Amino acid sequence: MLQRCAPVAAEVARGVTRLFCRRDLFAICEVPLPNGRRADMMAIDPKGGLTIVEIKVSKADLVGDGKWTDYLEYCDRFYWAVPPSLSHILAEERFLPGEAGLIVADRYDAAVAREPAERPVAPARRKAELLRFARRAARRLSVQIDPSLGDWS
Repeated sequence: MLQRCAPVAAEVARGVTRLFCRRDLFAICEVPLPNGRRADMMAIDPKGGLTIVEIKVSKADLVGDGKWTDYLEYCDRFYWAVPPSLSHILAEERFLPGEAGLIVADRYDAAVAREPAERPVAPARRKAELLRFARRAARRLSVQIDPSLGDWS
């Protein structure tokens, strides 16, 4: 999970989680996608809308990320989430500012600096992803009750 990653990444995730809760979105971290990628965060809204957040905490990690467009087919909205020190970089054209939103976050809170474009996911994919999301969240809750369940395939 992000807690095992850089402490700054966990702090950004915490801030994003607080922002999303105020917006009635609920997220889980480190969500594997069917294409082999892993979203740092995925959230659902009350209408079943899917949001993916890619967290970046260093300039090298951000500019070296060429795989982020692979997430777009699995969400209605895509955000970058960064600490305040990186927010200026994401205005560059290679980060598709017209497509991707921007959240600036720290451990206490977050703010949306730029809203993303809305691109509805196909209905069949939405159903499959919502089911995967729900089962993953339920499994994680089950493991909190009984950690030995984490060993099952």
